Amino acid sequence: MKMLRCAWQNSPRQSNRWLWHLSNQIWKRSYSSKIRNIGILAHIDAGKTTTTERMLFYAGKTRALGEVHRGNTVTDYLTQERERGITICSSAVTFPWNDHRINLLDTPGHIDFTMEVEQSLYAVDGVVVVLDGTAGVEAQTVTVWSQADKHKLPRLIFVNKMDRPDADFEKCVGDLKDKLETQPVCLQYPVKNEDGVLAINDVITLERLSWQQKDLGRSYQNLKLEPSDDLRQLQEKRSELIDQLSGLDDELADVVISTESFDKVDNALIERALRRATTQQKVVPVLLGSAYKNVGIQRLMDAVNSYLPAPEERNQIYDCFGTEVAGKVFKIVHDKQRGPLTLVRILRGEIKRGMRLISARGQAEVVSKLYEPLADEYREVSAVQSGDVVICAGLKSTVTGDLLTSSQSALKSAQKRLKQSLGNAAAKDEEDDELDESDELFAIDPQIPDAVYFCSIEPPSVSSQTAMEHSLKQLQREDPSLRVSYDSVTGQTVLGGMGELHMDIIKSRILSEYKIDVDLGPLQIAYKETIESPAVTTLSVEKEIAGSKQSVSITLEVVKNQAELFSLDKSPENLPNLNTLRPRILQVLRKGSISALERGPRVGGQVVETQIRLHNATIGRGTADSFVMATAAQCVQKLLSTSGTRLLEPIMALQIVAPSERISGIMADLSRRRALINDVLPKGERNKMILVNAPLAELSGYSSALRTISSGTASMTMQPCGFSSMNSVDESLAERRAQGLE
Repeated sequence: MKMLRCAWQNSPRQSNRWLWHLSNQIWKRSYSSKIRNIGILAHIDAGKTTTTERMLFYAGKTRALGEVHRGNTVTDYLTQERERGITICSSAVTFPWNDHRINLLDTPGHIDFTMEVEQSLYAVDGVVVVLDGTAGVEAQTVTVWSQADKHKLPRLIFVNKMDRPDADFEKCVGDLKDKLETQPVCLQYPVKNEDGVLAINDVITLERLSWQQKDLGRSYQNLKLEPSDDLRQLQEKRSELIDQLSGLDDELADVVISTESFDKVDNALIERALRRATTQQKVVPVLLGSAYKNVGIQRLMDAVNSYLPAPEERNQIYDCFGTEVAGKVFKIVHDKQRGPLTLVRILRGEIKRGMRLISARGQAEVVSKLYEPLADEYREVSAVQSGDVVICAGLKSTVTGDLLTSSQSALKSAQKRLKQSLGNAAAKDEEDDELDESDELFAIDPQIPDAVYFCSIEPPSVSSQTAMEHSLKQLQREDPSLRVSYDSVTGQTVLGGMGELHMDIIKSRILSEYKIDVDLGPLQIAYKETIESPAVTTLSVEKEIAGSKQSVSITLEVVKNQAELFSLDKSPENLPNLNTLRPRILQVLRKGSISALERGPRVGGQVVETQIRLHNATIGRGTADSFVMATAAQCVQKLLSTSGTRLLEPIMALQIVAPSERISGIMADLSRRRALINDVLPKGERNKMILVNAPLAELSGYSSALRTISSGTASMTMQPCGFSSMNSVDESLAERRAQGLE
């Protein structure tokens, strides 16, 4: 205080500037502490979108309750989403709750749109995982859980549909322990009256919460439990919760030891300990309710504010940017009036309207307008602070996954500071979990999963070709898992996607949004190929082009290897020649060789588990790089034909739930589809669950076949689980299918 008084006396103007800067920093930190960036994840049909609709309604953002079956929800705004009743694209919404600002991303639950979930997780600080109370942990729940693990995100569990008679809360908690290997802490337990109306017992406050359906669940009552068996059981649960948390939190443990009683522990102390344990990912709080019946949603939003972290509590790795702007692009959508809109999570600094930004690719962009997100509705704003989510208009070249900064020098300085901090941590022999995150922070291209299906796409007329290419370019910018390529052999444009539904949605969107009635060819399985045996060959090519002699002689070998794609054979007889090759020539040879692995000789599949070794290369004077690259590619193609390749087919992991009396018929049908049955488990009182691995080629139209076999009583989910080799008979059949002969 004395120093501040001296500074004021010496220079009042300078002190005013310093005080303004200090108050501005305090305001920004206070603003950021009230923000919660969350994603909502689940298996398909668990109730993510319905839960989001209730949050918007109770926060006052909407005036009516949207319903999925009516097609009037805020976040499912695409025509295809409303027709099918599923979420296809991630949607961002912003709403206030109890003096906090919640930015929520509603993500798809279908396996075909896993890439949407992956990109959304870059923008959030925590997630709410919704479970179906009647089904527990399902296949896609495991997938999204592992994605949240990868991003090190704190989690809350919301067990939905607890109003249904077949809902089993204890089984859901058991699934969390057994299938997800996590440590759940139950903050609520369900209770139903004689009419089956759901209420909730709160473990921390020892209260019963009951919702009023007359006002659509806007209000609820907190009733203190009278002495009874219910109260005694709830007190035991509270003591178990305190005991569990005291083993993880020192402050709570000290209070328990000093008071020598669980009953004297303050509720606020429990909540603080629970928040610390949740943000450190030591426990996962479990809440319950019924979104459709308007029960438990307000307490879920309270838990988001209380237990999930603020932006300033995570992502310390971004401190390397200092006060400079840093933002991560996690989604791009195209609006008919506004053009491409880029959704950005602001990691550091402040983005203002009219600001010039630089992407990690080195491309300069100008932000023409800023919008607050609410699905497909937009409210213009002038500036957005660090920790928030914003929609930027006017960014023409930015793609999903890009890192945006204020200047190229700011990016280089951040990389330098981050490298120094990681180096210091390594010098102290500290375990550094930020290395992978630092690689992803500055990565230019996102990691895109392999396509499992591909098909040709044709415009209705030659005049529509340009419009079709433009629509595909925009859709690919929105959805990085959509692969678009040109097949020089057939002269066709080829699409690659994550499943039948994915490809069907793409065709439907081109028709509804771009008014082009394209034709998709038959879906083809995305087989891969691998060599049967090692092979070595030498290819020499001489040709005169435009009066200039082009000459290349190259010796290559292909071997089985899953590590590096291209290497040098550093044996004594070859090393002297390789040392004379310039690095640029080696790079050209590498690029040409690897490009040949994209199309195998049998069905045109990508060649995998194969390494190319360069033994020798002689390049004539004045030979063009393009000629060298083409020769290397021809040499590899010759090797693949010489050594021969085997086909690898995609395998899908299926979970089939059906009544016990239908299991034998389903298993008999699976055996005809070359399926490997891993296990048959009980599922409730009457149902069983079959865990199966089956080739994708045998599963065309299987959902319809399963409904027929089970008379509509069975359900299934499936997701990719790798590739497997094939026998010669199945390979021949796959080749005939690829050639259109089957």
